[in-house]
Amino acid sequence: MINPNVRKSSGSDDAGSPAILQVDIIADLVCPWCYLGKRRLDDALLAVHGPSAVNWYPFQLNPAMPEKGMGFEEYLAARFGDPKTLQPALAQLTAAGAAEGITFRFDRISHIPSTLNAHRLMKLAEIEGASVSGLAENVMRAFFEEGLDISRREVLLEIGGRSGLTPYGINRTLDDEATKQTVLSQEAQVRRSGVTGVPDFLINKRLFVIGAQSTESLVNVFDRAMFGQESDLPVSTTIH
Repeated sequence: MINPNVRKSSGSDDAGSPAILQVDIIADLVCPWCYLGKRRLDDALLAVHGPSAVNWYPFQLNPAMPEKGMGFEEYLAARFGDPKTLQPALAQLTAAGAAEGITFRFDRISHIPSTLNAHRLMKLAEIEGASVSGLAENVMRAFFEEGLDISRREVLLEIGGRSGLTPYGINRTLDDEATKQTVLSQEAQVRRSGVTGVPDFLINKRLFVIGAQSTESLVNVFDRAMFGQESDLPVSTTIH
C-alpha cells in the first residue's frame, strides 16, 4: 500500500485540499517509458492549470543489478537476446521521445547502472523540499541524453547540485544506511500492492493509470478524478 502521508515535492500546497490534484508516480530512472511518461504528465498538469502535488515512489526494473551495474550490450543480450532485434523498438522510442522534446541517445549508453543511489537522491530532494520532479528530469536526461552513469557518486553530486542539493547533503545521504532502507521499504510496499512494471500514476488516490499514457488521456483522467467520474483506463483497487 502506498502511504498517503509521504512528503510532497516542489513545495506544493496541502494535498488534502479538494482543489488539489494529487499525482503519485511510480517510476524507475533508467526506464525510457518513465521519461516519456514524466514529460507527458508535465504537459497534462500545465493543461489543467490548477494547483497540484506530485509524489514519486521508487521502483527498480533491475533490483538484482550489481552495485557497479553492467555493460549495455551485455544487459540487452541477457534480458532480450540478440540486441539487434531491439533496434526497431529503440527507433520507435527515439521517435516518441522527439515528439516530447527528448533526445534519446542510446548510442551514448555504454553502461546500465543500479538506480538505488539515484532513488536515494530523490528521497533527499523530497526531505529538503527541493523539486523532486526537477531532479528526476535531470537524472533521466543525464542517463538517456548524455549517457552518464547515474550510480556514480561524482555524477550524482553534479546532477544534485544542478537540482539545488548540497554536496554535504548528497554525500551524507549516499553514506546513510537508513535512507537506503527507506527506498527499499517503499519499493517493497509498491510491489506488494501488485505493481510489476512502470510508469504508473495514481491520481487523487482513486484512479490508477498504467503506462506512459498520452497527455490527452491523462487530462481526461484528471477530470474524472477531480469531478467524480470513473476512468476507463486500467485502475488498481489495491493501492490506496
